[in-house]
Amino acid sequence: MTDVLVGNVAANRSRRVSITAAVLTALAQTSLFFAAGDVGDGVTLAAIVVLGVVTAWVIGDSVRQRRRHAAEQREQAGARAVEAERLRIARELHDMVAHSIAVIAVQAGVGRRVIGTQPDEARTALANIEDTSRDTAAALRRMLGTLRRTDASAGPAPRDPAPGLGDLDTLVARSAQAGVEVRVLRQGELSPLPPDIDLSAFRIVQEAVTNVIRHAGAGHCDVGIRSDGDSLAIEVADDGTGAGDGPGTGGGNGLTGMRERVSLLGGEFAAGPRPDGGFLVTARIPLPVAAR
Repeated sequence: MTDVLVGNVAANRSRRVSITAAVLTALAQTSLFFAAGDVGDGVTLAAIVVLGVVTAWVIGDSVRQRRRHAAEQREQAGARAVEAERLRIARELHDMVAHSIAVIAVQAGVGRRVIGTQPDEARTALANIEDTSRDTAAALRRMLGTLRRTDASAGPAPRDPAPGLGDLDTLVARSAQAGVEVRVLRQGELSPLPPDIDLSAFRIVQEAVTNVIRHAGAGHCDVGIRSDGDSLAIEVADDGTGAGDGPGTGGGNGLTGMRERVSLLGGEFAAGPRPDGGFLVTARIPLPVAAR
């Protein structure tokens, strides 16, 4: 019975407390045997008692260590999940806001230049700014509303339908408002794609086009989307100055975000100036068997 108590203390209390309890238990029991008067039998019985106490303590301490290790693993897994979610939100915010701000900045510049001579064009630019701002504000409200759900018992917060390659036409229209003609060439079977791949592919194209608008000084941008059944290939090329993430982009967060998205999906990413001018972004994302 005392061995069970020692094991229980070792499993549930600190090591200092459990060692103290084990020593006191062993001393108390062995002293009783020696008090009986037969030293030979007392030594034998004391050895048996000490062995039992030590065994119980070792088993209990092992249980305590396993519990602690499991708790540490859960804590680390939780921290990794929080960090992954933080990075996901950061990428989504960057990709969503950066493109809208780029379009707004270009349209504001157009409006400022022509407001005195071409009021109709200035009004069109202001209308585009208004539409883009409202759409971005609505998207931000949806995202912030999701983040404010703190009731864990309610389960995961529902997410609005994420954009995908089916939304490229909207991206093309917005880019045209910013003065960049985007041409999209689709090859192979592109639907249905897994949601994470569909979203990442769209965000990669969006960020690459945003960099063209903000930094490349380009008038045209060609987007190639190709699926060969095993992987999804993305290529974005422009006829600009060969600049990628320039000053004001937060130290290259755009390219970093694209690279992270591709890496998380086990793909390959490259970006850099083209030999004949302009800038090229390429990504290849493997497709799961179910999507082939």
